[in-house]
Amino acid sequence: MNVRFQNAVAGRVQNTPPIWLMRQAGRYHAHYQALRQKHSFMDLCKQPELAVAVALGPVQEFDFDVAILFSDILFPLEALGMDLDYTEEGPRLGFHLTADTLGRLKPAAEAIPQLKFQQQALAATRAVLPGEKSLIGFVGGPWTMFVYAVEGSHSGSLTAAKRSTPLLDSFYKTLLPVMEANIRQQLEGGAEVVMLFDTAAGLLSPACFQSWAVPALARLARAFPGRLGYYSRDTQRACFDQAFLKLPWAGMGVDHRWDLREALTLRSGGFVQGNFDQSLLFLEGAVFDRVLRDWLEPLRQLTPEQRRGWVCGLGHGVLPATPEAHVRRFVKTVREVFHD
Repeated sequence: MNVRFQNAVAGRVQNTPPIWLMRQAGRYHAHYQALRQKHSFMDLCKQPELAVAVALGPVQEFDFDVAILFSDILFPLEALGMDLDYTEEGPRLGFHLTADTLGRLKPAAEAIPQLKFQQQALAATRAVLPGEKSLIGFVGGPWTMFVYAVEGSHSGSLTAAKRSTPLLDSFYKTLLPVMEANIRQQLEGGAEVVMLFDTAAGLLSPACFQSWAVPALARLARAFPGRLGYYSRDTQRACFDQAFLKLPWAGMGVDHRWDLREALTLRSGGFVQGNFDQSLLFLEGAVFDRVLRDWLEPLRQLTPEQRRGWVCGLGHGVLPATPEAHVRRFVKTVREVFHD
């Protein structure tokens, strides 16, 4: 396990933050591209030895502190019988959730065994991952899963999903037991923390976030105290009331629209992950170096106590075509600025 990551989860004071990036294994990386030329995305996810190869690549090349399960958030929907394919345009479900198709979802007992491959991938990754590196898993946030089930994506204003919320309780009754079993499988496979990536939650108003997202999130957080991290892109401060912040999260991630200094004051325990703007990794060399150091400077001025819990990363995932040299430079610069 990585000492820096474990310190961040435990809220222990340290000078150098651990570093991991969402989508650190992905299309920007030549290692991934070489594997993708030989194998389908589905095979990379579902064959444990391939998932291991993808997950290890960026840790070996960029020296991230944490390896991440290589998979996708939509596999629980496939397990529930919605069918799933990955095309050049993105994921495609066999049908969309409606009042008429709700009954086509498989019961949890049939769905849960279909997700065992993620546990196997984590166990295989842990077996070959250097002992000083940590390992995390992930699932989609329940609201995000509902959005995908209804719309097939989460672009636009989510009008169809919001119009379909009368189906939400029934969908959650089917989904949440599957998610709980999936999280348990990932933890048993060796994940130290499982992240909840709720990427569609940012298009909810604070009131709708409380009504449609929080009850399911609270159920999961309480089922796995101190083992789940939460990240939602675009979500505003107003959505996170004290009751939500006091749930037993292992930590929370914030996107690049947040002032990280403020986010560090909000935590009720655990880590705060973020939040350099991933688009800025495309800046030209000298400009990138200056902008990165400008972003780090206010954090450098904080005391280690004030930075307690920080996990350094991006506001969202590494974008396709991001220069690998800048990913490497990001890691190197953070460790130079916050050296022990």
